[in-house]
Amino acid sequence: MQNQQFADSAPLRETMVERQIRTFDVTDLGVQARMREVPREIFVDSAFASLAYSDARLTLAGKEPREMTAPLILARLLREAHLRESDRVLVVGGATGYAAALAAGLAALVVSLDDDDSLAARAKTNFATLGLANVKSLAGPLAEGAPRDAPFNTIIVDGVSQGEFGPLFNQLTEGGKLIAIVSDKPGAQVGKATAYQIAEGKVSPRPLFDASAGALTAFARPAEFMF
Repeated sequence: MQNQQFADSAPLRETMVERQIRTFDVTDLGVQARMREVPREIFVDSAFASLAYSDARLTLAGKEPREMTAPLILARLLREAHLRESDRVLVVGGATGYAAALAAGLAALVVSLDDDDSLAARAKTNFATLGLANVKSLAGPLAEGAPRDAPFNTIIVDGVSQGEFGPLFNQLTEGGKLIAIVSDKPGAQVGKATAYQIAEGKVSPRPLFDASAGALTAFARPAEFMF
């Protein structure tokens, strides 16, 4: 996908890949190509357009404040996902759609899910602007996933959570994987990127790397009562 409308920001995307993405052990050429192709500036709030290619987490205005994951963290998560052209992918916490737009060039079908309908609407508009025909935006509870579009080969949870992913695991194919950043602490913004693989009905987690991102409270563990 090359869009002349966003040609002016192409050098910024190239610099982002060379100085952030490649130096963070993202050697996957497909992921690098998507980071060069997708104009991140349309996914950020206009107030932060000048910071679209920085390595900072940027706030999104919605019903509640949200944060976009830094490009280098997102690129590394995509690398760990090892997406194939035939894959069906669900991005949970999709916000304005940047992660899903990246994945759309690597997979057959991508669904972006967010529980803020204003952000989901922005994602739909962004996908149309970029002419992405194989990605769609849904608004709904994050913990419920997208059962009507399941099963998925890969689910990416874009944010830090406590890892209560039960219903999402049920929407994966045999051999499918869920990539997420998890922490023991509620509301944390730092955790361990983890790959969960489904094999014969069992979930096997594999820790990947330390990462920071905005907090997603939809997957919080039930509160423990103290006696």
